[in-house]
Amino acid sequence: MAKNNIHINFHPSRLMPNFLSLASSPIRTILESSLSGYALTQQEARTLFEARGHDVLVIAQVADQLRQQQVGQRVTFVQTRNINFTNVCYTGCTFCAFGVPRQHPDAFTMEIDAVVQQVQEARDMGCTEVCMQGGLNPLLGGDYYVRLVRAIHQAAPEIHIHAFSPFEIQYASQILKRPARDVLQELKDAGLGSIPGTAAESLSPQIRQILTKNKLSAAAWVEIIETAHQVGLPSTATIMYGHVDGPEHWAEHLAIIRDIQRRTGGFTEFVPLGFIHQNTRLYASGRARPGPTGREDVLMHAVARIMLGREIPNIQVSWVKLGPAMAQMLLGAGANDFGGTLHNESISRSAGAETGEYMPPAEFERMILDLGRVPAQRDTLYHILHEGPRFYAPARG
Repeated sequence: MAKNNIHINFHPSRLMPNFLSLASSPIRTILESSLSGYALTQQEARTLFEARGHDVLVIAQVADQLRQQQVGQRVTFVQTRNINFTNVCYTGCTFCAFGVPRQHPDAFTMEIDAVVQQVQEARDMGCTEVCMQGGLNPLLGGDYYVRLVRAIHQAAPEIHIHAFSPFEIQYASQILKRPARDVLQELKDAGLGSIPGTAAESLSPQIRQILTKNKLSAAAWVEIIETAHQVGLPSTATIMYGHVDGPEHWAEHLAIIRDIQRRTGGFTEFVPLGFIHQNTRLYASGRARPGPTGREDVLMHAVARIMLGREIPNIQVSWVKLGPAMAQMLLGAGANDFGGTLHNESISRSAGAETGEYMPPAEFERMILDLGRVPAQRDTLYHILHEGPRFYAPARG
């Protein structure tokens, strides 16, 4: 991939004195090139992902400098409620501990009226968004998604509906025997505001075959995401890392995400999602390692900023996957968004995550202020609703 010389008002000499000199020669050359406005190549990204020692700290520092230049001192968050409307799923992905067969004693499927009630509760709690995903339940029928969106939009039109992964869109398309474009357009007309870019896992075909043998292909994921962008539905972009993958696969994935953004401009943010291993068959089988290391977490967020930041300025930390304290630290390694309050997230919890059900806005603000940064509540599309502390009041001693 050819480098594009993009002028930015920044120079490596403005870094902490001699900080770049701590890096090894290959890493320093890549970072100086990035700071001078050149786009990171896939091979250069792989080299950064393979960094050790002081090189990791320098990469994080450079990513933080680029973050400050690209988006400033704000750290954003959104008040959202997660609604997983069914855990019945026929696919049986080995990395997932959420989906179960419909005969399973813990299987559930929510009626549309019950989902609408949760959305109305979310609105009353101050949420501006509901995020909805579920298993692929053969009993629901392909029209369930549009009926669900229509009911929610009619009951709570002020709520942004962020729902249905590309895999769910493909599933509805196949059941209805209609093109994905038609399904997406009908969902948008019914009130869908955006879609989560989940089900990406790894867009490296070699790794994807191991993770999602019977799931949609990388090419199908890209096609559905680009089609969503074309019909006016923005999306997030994600990666799941720390299982059977490595630096070459992460670099390949980021390059694909960047290429899509250059074609469509439809990604609102990039969200690295570390593999939660505890309750998954993939880990129990001995094929996967127990999630990413701290070094890998730092590098994933930092390299994402360096490689994607000009095209996708918002890099989100997943406090559910990382834990709040580690997520806070990664806001100093290139990330600028703290994610959402969630209210009832269950997919990560099913896999073994120890956090994830709810983070109050006051806690977001406390942790952001602790970094010396500016908290800002946003909506799904990154419009700022309030800047500065609004919910957090420090205790007086």
